[in-house]
Amino acid sequence: MFIRYHMTPSPITVTPETTVAEAMDVAQQKNIRHLLVVDDRGELQGILSDRDLRSARPSSVARSRERHRVEEQVNNTPVSVLMTRDCLTLNPNATLDDALLLFQYRKIGALPVVSDEDKVVGIFTTADLMNAYRSLFGLGEKGSVLISIEDVDDPQAMSRLARVMEEKQVSFTRLVRTDGGDKRRAMIYLRINTYNIRAVHKALEAAGFTIHVPEEFKE
Repeated sequence: MFIRYHMTPSPITVTPETTVAEAMDVAQQKNIRHLLVVDDRGELQGILSDRDLRSARPSSVARSRERHRVEEQVNNTPVSVLMTRDCLTLNPNATLDDALLLFQYRKIGALPVVSDEDKVVGIFTTADLMNAYRSLFGLGEKGSVLISIEDVDDPQAMSRLARVMEEKQVSFTRLVRTDGGDKRRAMIYLRINTYNIRAVHKALEAAGFTIHVPEEFKE
C-alpha cells in the first residue's frame, strides 16, 4: 500500500537550465511523459509534462518563416520558464489511497516523491497507480477469478466465506466487502485461484451464499 514499493525510483531529471529542446530529446529517448526538475542538491524545483512542452511549440498554422523563428526561440528557452513550480508531492511512506485522491481531485498525471530531506527519490504516475492496484487485487494472476457475492448484511459472512474456502482447499487471495449505493448493491468480492470455478460456486451456494449475476441492462 505504500508508495515506496510502487514508485519509479531514481527518476530521470533535468535542471532548471536545461533547454526545451534538450528536455524534449530526453523525454523522447526515455519514452516518458513527465520530467522532474531538480537543482544541484537533488531538491525538487518543478515538474515538466509533455503537454507543457507541446504547448510551447508554435502553431502549425503559423507562416513557415515565423514558425521557424518562434520554434528556435522556444528550443533555446530554459525549462524553468515552462515548468510547474508549485507542484504537489508524495512522501515515500504515503499510501496508494493518498495518491489516488490527489490524482482524482487535482487532475494530474504524475507526482514527485520527495524524502523528508526534500530530495527527489522517485516519481509516481497514474500508470504506476493502476499497476499497483492490479497487483494489490491479484488481477492477471494464474488461475485468478473474481467472484461477486450478494451481501445480506451478515456480520459473520467474511469468516464463513474464508471457512468454506479452507474446507474445500481452494486458494483465495483477496476478500473485499463494499457498501451499496443508489445504483449498486452491497457486495462481497472473493478472488480465488482455481480452474474449477463451478465447484466453488456450488460450495458457496450450499453454504447459503448467493452468487451475483447482473441483470440485463436496460436503457
